[in-house]
Amino acid sequence: MFEKVQAIVAEQLGKKLEDVKLESSIAEDLGADSLDIVDLVMDIEEEFDVTIPDEKVEHMKTVEDIVKHLEAELGKAE
Repeated sequence: MFEKVQAIVAEQLGKKLEDVKLESSIAEDLGADSLDIVDLVMDIEEEFDVTIPDEKVEHMKTVEDIVKHLEAELGKAE
């Protein structure tokens, strides 16, 4: 799961794969602005065939937050 999210985040934000870690803050460490986050969420929703409500997105500060939400949503870890 993390590897897929890591690849999407790295591609969307123009970062090297190794720069995207579980503990990375999406805004502070990876430099995402609000538009980047919207695009990122759309890519993740498409890749995993899920819908992430706006109120959940507001609480997703790190890559790990995204992974945990997806694991809970999909009911399993990949």
